[in-house]
Amino acid sequence: MVEPLLLGAIEAGGTKFLCAIADRDGTPLMQTRIPTTTPDETLGAASAFFAEAARRHGTLAAFSIGSFGPLSLNRVAADYGCITSTPKAGWQNVDLLAHFGRTIAAPTALDTDVNCAAVGERLFGSGQGLDTFCYVTVGTGIGVGVLINGAPHGGANHPEAGHITLPRAPGDDRFAGICPYHGDCLEGLACGPAMHARWGVPAETLPGDHPAWDLEADYLAGLCATLTYTVRPDRIIIGGGVMQPLMYDRVRRALTAKLAGYDASMRTIDMANYVAAPTAGSSAGLTGALALAYRTATRQWPTHWTITETTSIEADAVNA
Repeated sequence: MVEPLLLGAIEAGGTKFLCAIADRDGTPLMQTRIPTTTPDETLGAASAFFAEAARRHGTLAAFSIGSFGPLSLNRVAADYGCITSTPKAGWQNVDLLAHFGRTIAAPTALDTDVNCAAVGERLFGSGQGLDTFCYVTVGTGIGVGVLINGAPHGGANHPEAGHITLPRAPGDDRFAGICPYHGDCLEGLACGPAMHARWGVPAETLPGDHPAWDLEADYLAGLCATLTYTVRPDRIIIGGGVMQPLMYDRVRRALTAKLAGYDASMRTIDMANYVAAPTAGSSAGLTGALALAYRTATRQWPTHWTITETTSIEADAVNA
């Protein structure tokens, strides 16, 4: 008889916390959506959800958090488990692991929201069958998750490729950028709020023939070229609210130009498959966090989970 295995996870975002518990097959048993307001309110509501879940369903075998950052993921660092220098007002130096360590008695894992989304894509989406790929999200910020040998890459800490400095796109000499730390890093030039600041309207309202899209494609292709040269992934998956369908071919063309025919292996890249859209759905980050909890409990990734209407955890689902 298979032992019960109760998993808990949070996808912690700048606008909402998605919380869920699931069984060993990845099937959600309870879930909720909590607005990201102050740390006290949001973390308190999340803890209350898991307390009620434990009352109804029993003790968690493992718990994981996929969070916005930057995070301190180095276990020997004094601030390990904290959100560090985030631009999210009021959330600097919030100790996620310490808070949930006081309220949830289970082995706990912490990773970035983009790494968890990458895990979700590997299980159910555009990363299936791949051991090494990058997941990029372009929205309020620009985050990059890296999976190497099938597991999220960390090292001394998690990657922050959204803050690399790239050559200015042709014709983009005057916009100062909006990053509070670097000004005109990639995120400062190409995230959703940067596009709004540059053009005066939200990115999604710009017509398909607006020059903003070629400019955006140039910057994202610069990121893809950097990832190609440094990580050499099997695929680069790009999602987020800024990535309109019209963007993919633009990024592919710009990336081909930037690679400039260098290295025979790069000349043979099939760009239609190399730069891809995510396909695991809006629940990829939370599903990936649940998979991280499963790995924490069992020391292996789930191989038997399947996406169904039951297991898909949509971003607006509420079941308290």
